[in-house]
Amino acid sequence: MTMRLAALAAALGLTAATPVAAFTPSKPVEFVVTAGAGGGTDIFARTIQSIIQKNNLVAQPIVVTLKGGGSGAEGFVYGKTGSGDAHRLVFGTSNQWLLPMVAKVGWSRQELTPVAALAFDEFILWTRQDAPWKTAGEFVAAAKAGTIKVGGSQSKDLDETLLKILEKAAGIKTTYIPFKSGGEAAVQLAGGHIDANTNNPAENVGQWKGGQGRPVCVFSAARLAAGPKVTDTMAWSDIPTCKEQGIPIEEYKMPRAVYLPPNVPAEAVAFWADVLEKVFASPEWQEYIGRTSQSATFLKGDAFAKFIASDEDRSRKVFEEQGWLVK
Repeated sequence: MTMRLAALAAALGLTAATPVAAFTPSKPVEFVVTAGAGGGTDIFARTIQSIIQKNNLVAQPIVVTLKGGGSGAEGFVYGKTGSGDAHRLVFGTSNQWLLPMVAKVGWSRQELTPVAALAFDEFILWTRQDAPWKTAGEFVAAAKAGTIKVGGSQSKDLDETLLKILEKAAGIKTTYIPFKSGGEAAVQLAGGHIDANTNNPAENVGQWKGGQGRPVCVFSAARLAAGPKVTDTMAWSDIPTCKEQGIPIEEYKMPRAVYLPPNVPAEAVAFWADVLEKVFASPEWQEYIGRTSQSATFLKGDAFAKFIASDEDRSRKVFEEQGWLVK
């Protein structure tokens, strides 16, 4: 710094070493869950709460609030109303940017601040254990030959969106039957009331272990992580990808993510992203990933923004083709 610049800095009360004020929580923190009690998002938020408290990553107490009405709309709207409050974190999925495209809701994607994604739910094509098709190719052939009933969670949501992508990629047509949850779709499959569903691993694992359902393929770029056997003969890593079985879909997954209200300072976003990255690195988080059969991927900043933009673009094309976009 030259003498003239040094004098100017001194006059302004600045020095080259002046630190930027960092954000630190100054009051109790609220974790807002955009789902009901005991669901995947609730477990996601409470696991993070537990790891933060166990490892003393945040000095303030953390309270979990459930606001799961309207497929998470209640929680996202509540998050929006906390403009500027970096003590209110919203836990949800890609519904944060997908719901505003297909329903009239009280927020837009831009009105919440993405912080980080810590895990991704994979999607698997499941069939009845007694179904005559055992591969993706046989499933596609059966769908071309007759009516296949596929169940899923909600209408115009992730499960139905994936089914529409599958139909277009494989050149088939199916009948979609919406249920209240993936868990209900799993029960209906086990009971033989539907032919298939596109649940994530955790939603159908009980039926798989009980011999009432069978995984055909996983919509992932690579097979799931190696681990212990789930049934007597198969582990998650034994399930082939749909792409290797001839369905031209690279991957389809749902993030478990954290958002802040609008207008929060950049230092607060950086603080919480750092805390969540420490959670991600903890052994407790790895245990959670193994238990839920999710994929461990941490995204923040530009990487998370790029994922959102890509997923939003792909989904918008499907919604437009199906006539789902809200006017």
